[in-house]
Amino acid sequence: MKTNYNRVYAMIFARVYPMYVHKVERKGRTKEELNQVIRWLTGYSQAGLEKQITNNKSLEQFFDEAPELHPNAAMITGVICGVRIEDIDEPLMQKIRYMDKLVDELAKGRKMEKILRS
Repeated sequence: MKTNYNRVYAMIFARVYPMYVHKVERKGRTKEELNQVIRWLTGYSQAGLEKQITNNKSLEQFFDEAPELHPNAAMITGVICGVRIEDIDEPLMQKIRYMDKLVDELAKGRKMEKILRS
């Protein structure tokens, strides 16, 4: 099944990130809030996140090198791109969709406490 996702896995995080920034800023949220959400999910420090961006890491490398997926990440549920996140069998694709869902929630104005599952 992974071969179906290879194109997504090879996407460069530094090219996806500005799209996330644009999406949330267009809806009145900030880049700092976006960074907080990504750091919460992945365990990166701000410096570590910036290093991933400047080193042009693929999404696969970005998640492989992430310090630790947040223990509450499994609480991220719902539909993204027409697929229920909790039904995705491929672990890496599920992590990517977790991040997409968090960005969507931020852009939709959801409260940070809810986004961070606290």
